[in-house]
Amino acid sequence: MKIAVFGATSTVGRLVVEQALAEGHEVTAFTRSAANIGQRHERLHVVEGNVLDTHSVERAVTGQDAVLVSLGAGRKGVIRAEGTRAVLEAMNRAGVKRLIVQTTLGVGDSKPNLNFVWKYLMFGMLLRAAYADHELQEVYVQASDLDWTIVRPSAFTDGPRTRAFRRGFPGDEKGLSLKISRADIADFMLEQLNDTTYLHKAPGISN
Repeated sequence: MKIAVFGATSTVGRLVVEQALAEGHEVTAFTRSAANIGQRHERLHVVEGNVLDTHSVERAVTGQDAVLVSLGAGRKGVIRAEGTRAVLEAMNRAGVKRLIVQTTLGVGDSKPNLNFVWKYLMFGMLLRAAYADHELQEVYVQASDLDWTIVRPSAFTDGPRTRAFRRGFPGDEKGLSLKISRADIADFMLEQLNDTTYLHKAPGISN
């Protein structure tokens, strides 16, 4: 498949790009600087730009089969929600309908020894604004006329990393709650290219 990856230099985004290339997909990586991508591959294309720049985002999205988003806050404070909204708008203009978004911070997924008090302090002092941003990101996605899957890693994971996905949550259509490592998140995002189990199908869209 031809896919665009936004947040291609984030921790999860890098893994998505690497694994997508290994699986034979053609990848367009969106980044502020091509130098940040590092690797070169005949099926890897790089589009440089700010995620709020309409022209560069549309160039990355046009002609793709699907778009995967794993945005961070960005060095210049580009927030996830506004960045995601810019991607959604570009997808609508380009006629691309399949969207896979990673949302909600995965704090603690690789730090099993963090105790409750420290996690609480991290959330209260450092992460509350970021969580509000993730919530708004989900609102934008759910309101869009796209076929989407929201992947939501468990925020405060206890215990060791595990490949035991906690799937199938019929009461929560907002997304998928995972209790796994970043590599597993990347794996799962790519699985959603073909697995429609958790796909929200937009009304009137042919799937």
